[in-house]
Amino acid sequence: MNPGRTLLVVALGAFVTTLDNTIVAAGVPSIGHDLSLDLATLQWVSIGYMLPFAGLLLVAGTLVDRWGQRGTLGGGLVAFGLGAVAGGFATTGALLIAARVVQGLAAAFLVPALLSLLRTNLDSRQRAVGATLWTACLAVALALGPTLGGLLSEYLGWSWIFFSNVPFVLVMLVLLPATAGTGRVRDARRPALGAMVLVTAGLVLVAAAMVGLGDDARLAEAAPLLGGLALIAWFAVRERRAREPLVPRDLVRERVFTGALAVQLLWGLGVSGIFFFTPLLHQDSLGLSPVGAGLPLVLVAVAIMAVTPAVPRIMARLGPHRTVCAGLLVVALGLLAVAVINHIPEVPPRIPGLLLIGAGSALTTPLTSYFLEIIDERHAGTASGLLTASRELSSAMGVALIGAVLTAVRAARLDEGALGGPALATGYTAGLIVAAALEIAGAVLALWVFRAPARKVLPVVTTESAGSSSRGE
Repeated sequence: MNPGRTLLVVALGAFVTTLDNTIVAAGVPSIGHDLSLDLATLQWVSIGYMLPFAGLLLVAGTLVDRWGQRGTLGGGLVAFGLGAVAGGFATTGALLIAARVVQGLAAAFLVPALLSLLRTNLDSRQRAVGATLWTACLAVALALGPTLGGLLSEYLGWSWIFFSNVPFVLVMLVLLPATAGTGRVRDARRPALGAMVLVTAGLVLVAAAMVGLGDDARLAEAAPLLGGLALIAWFAVRERRAREPLVPRDLVRERVFTGALAVQLLWGLGVSGIFFFTPLLHQDSLGLSPVGAGLPLVLVAVAIMAVTPAVPRIMARLGPHRTVCAGLLVVALGLLAVAVINHIPEVPPRIPGLLLIGAGSALTTPLTSYFLEIIDERHAGTASGLLTASRELSSAMGVALIGAVLTAVRAARLDEGALGGPALATGYTAGLIVAAALEIAGAVLALWVFRAPARKVLPVVTTESAGSSSRGE
């Protein structure tokens, strides 16, 4: 398989599936106005993509191993494109959320299949480049999404936020025969569909409770929260007793593997929720247009692109544990820097904090490369799916958590007689502080998890054996 085309397909896939997480943010006010949706429903336009994405990823990686890369990628790309078109033509909130669910389900098949290309098509040096490129594309899409969404919303209409996915899909379909093999892993595990449904239902209930608590802090919202936590606990007990658990036990026993998932979860939990609400703050509190509201986040992308080339040298000097820890601390510092000046209704004071958030996020890229180096090829699809599931789960829960904090604090300020703009700004500041605390927790965890050298779960796969597997030999 051609390494250059493989890297291009991987980069496009990483960018477009992550872009769909963030590009909606700048269009939220326009979507809400046109479809008469409240803030809680608008959160589900985003969460409706992320939670099915995260839940199905738990089995999609195994299905990639069983079905082969080309068939999985082809079907996933077609479904993703159709969901995008349906979202663009949606006329009600229910139809839009349904289209987002279809896209999330399709993306769940795309991402582990794309990540498995890094294992099967590239040697160890190219794989390190691919892993860095993958993570950088995720971060850049996270930062550029609101700006692109603002441009499309202001000049073409919010429907083009969804139509913009189609060109990416078409290019990837053209490149597919030259990058994805048709071979299948003969001894791939059977997918644990029951466990997947159980944990996904639990996560949906927890997210619904968090959104409801933020919108109206009623005791009744504790029922779905407790129900969701009960389902997740049932899932954990079932996993311990299952003959073929959803997550292979040899992966669970690897501290670096589970630690990387947890650190990824904490990073996204803090950053994703903030990015979702930033354009809303910029429009409602600072009075910016959709384009102006998303434009400051370009600074995050600029910082990511500036720092990413230096990450391998920094990691060689500091090691993965100090590099990731430093990155998360810098992100936390950036979030706090924005919180300190958030009462000022101007963009320039926010610039240093946004640059710090981008630079710190770039330093977290060793999470992916270190993660991929400890797994065997026969677990490539499953493990890749788990890595991305933690990111999508953190994004969905980040929107719900930061949304709950923001709306609860805003409601309290409104009850005290504050105006809408200042009340929203106060809620956003509270969300920034919570997000910074999560980043600091991730930094402490990274320092502990990555300190010890990773042991291989199974023998390292060579370029030759990877190529044989991709051909089904």
